[in-house]
Amino acid sequence: MAQAELGTVRAVQCNELVLTEAKTSLRDDLQAFPATRPGRVRLVEMTGLSDWPRNRLLLALPSRNLKRLMPELEHVRHERGQTLIDADSSLDQVFFPDSGVISVLAVYSDGRVIEMATIGREGCTGVQAVFGAKSSSARYFAQLPGTSAKMSRRAFAQALRSMPAFQRLAAAYVQAFLEQVMISVACNGAHTVKERLARWLLMMRDRSDDDALRLTQDLLAEMLGVQRPTITNVLREFQRAGLVEPSRQRVMIRNRRGLVGESCECYELVRTRIARHLPKTFPEN
Repeated sequence: MAQAELGTVRAVQCNELVLTEAKTSLRDDLQAFPATRPGRVRLVEMTGLSDWPRNRLLLALPSRNLKRLMPELEHVRHERGQTLIDADSSLDQVFFPDSGVISVLAVYSDGRVIEMATIGREGCTGVQAVFGAKSSSARYFAQLPGTSAKMSRRAFAQALRSMPAFQRLAAAYVQAFLEQVMISVACNGAHTVKERLARWLLMMRDRSDDDALRLTQDLLAEMLGVQRPTITNVLREFQRAGLVEPSRQRVMIRNRRGLVGESCECYELVRTRIARHLPKTFPEN
């Protein structure tokens, strides 16, 4: 086996090992949290969050590193439509989603927004914070409701400095995130609304781990930068083909494989490249 291939195999095996280690030891680690931050520990105990956090970046850390980070994490809920971080505002917090989907939006002076990327359990909102930024150039918007592990930018920066494993994961995620943004920009100019809508629905499903997507057609139109009647017509076409079941507040994916066939190649390309940087990010189906 070539040296490069051997290195890739070892990296994947290492990622799987630390992921399993973190999951199996997290319950025991709760007993060892520092007494200086008892409020966060009681939050976990009182709400029954024995499997928290569920964010895959955090779970990929060695258990000793995750244990050190836990006192800095706060379990928060975000509702659909909630702005977590606005454009041109202070970047005081970093969010690691446990569920739901966060959109990264470019905001224009006339109020229009265009989605550049999405973030689910595979990532975090701290891409700019990795480089020491103190303000955000984008809006982070809760596309699908869910929960996150929230950390202060100060604690995030300290973890980057003091934990090599955390620094490596952050660097890998930055690469995956930037590739998603670049592919999305190209997709918006090269492919039809039908292909882009199929890709977008599939990406929402990947990041929410759920076929039932709580989305309105108005929101879909805004995210793709088109008129609502255009979205309505494409959804009806997908419905006739048995791919989705749209309703007023929800889109249910009925046939994922068929929807992949309607999507442009950008969906599989983004998925493959994210998984290359962060192995075991997505389920196989």
